[in-house]
Amino acid sequence: MHINEIDLNLLRLFDAVCRTRNVSRAAELLHLTQPAASQGLSRLRKLLQDPLFMRAGGGVQPTPKAQRLADPVRQALATLEQALGESAGFDPASATRTFQLHLSDIGEARFLPDLMVALRERAPGVRVQARPLPREQLMEALDAGRIDFAIGFLPMLRESQRLRLLDDRYVVLLREGHPFTRKRRTGAALLRALGELEFVAVRAHAETLRIVQQAKLQERLRLVTEHFLVLPAIVHATDLAAILPRNIARGFPGFAVVEPAFPQRDFTVSLHWSRRFDVDPGNRWLRALIEELFKQ
Repeated sequence: MHINEIDLNLLRLFDAVCRTRNVSRAAELLHLTQPAASQGLSRLRKLLQDPLFMRAGGGVQPTPKAQRLADPVRQALATLEQALGESAGFDPASATRTFQLHLSDIGEARFLPDLMVALRERAPGVRVQARPLPREQLMEALDAGRIDFAIGFLPMLRESQRLRLLDDRYVVLLREGHPFTRKRRTGAALLRALGELEFVAVRAHAETLRIVQQAKLQERLRLVTEHFLVLPAIVHATDLAAILPRNIARGFPGFAVVEPAFPQRDFTVSLHWSRRFDVDPGNRWLRALIEELFKQ
């Protein structure tokens, strides 16, 4: 087989199927119909003389030959995208691009205010849309370009490019003057004493709920809410306690912060993006700005 026989669109289809392990999803990413994607795979199978993908568990799995080809094809497509992207360039002063960011509600509160101030000064035409997605969809959305970046504690994004922004830990937020703060306790004694408190938690924040479970505080949950931003008002008005990141807790005036030695309380917040867009000029510019603003 000669390279002249390969259509670039067939390689893009091959790459999409490798990433999604699903022909229908790959067709959606490339804006193809299901029959067109199936026909393209049939052509590629004949050219490469290999089945390439086999049905398995609601999707497909690559054959050994497809696995060997996956990284070289992805790198070749990335190189081509780099060449095309560099020719376009990115001028922040005149750009009108919209960037799509995955952030939790906590992440929006932590990062968006400072980011928008910087964009107003340096890139007044650039817009940002926050698009929170289910975690299991993030890598596919990054590779497909549906979102440009994901910011947070996202260890499941093993195939992404990443920039470590800051280290954080989970703490307990109480209203100022809460009776719990009158006794000084540390270590195991402080962990045991948490059983004296009643808690408010956010349903969508799996890590805080994990800590509640590991600390055996489920029976002390008095309120479960849908949104993070209501927590300060509730904690301020009651004796309820909330578990949240220390960097967020310290930004609330008029509160007390307690730091128990929770299991796995430390975590790292990172900026994630797809290898496909590693050299995209706009992507590189916004990465550099986020690093400047937030990297510890």
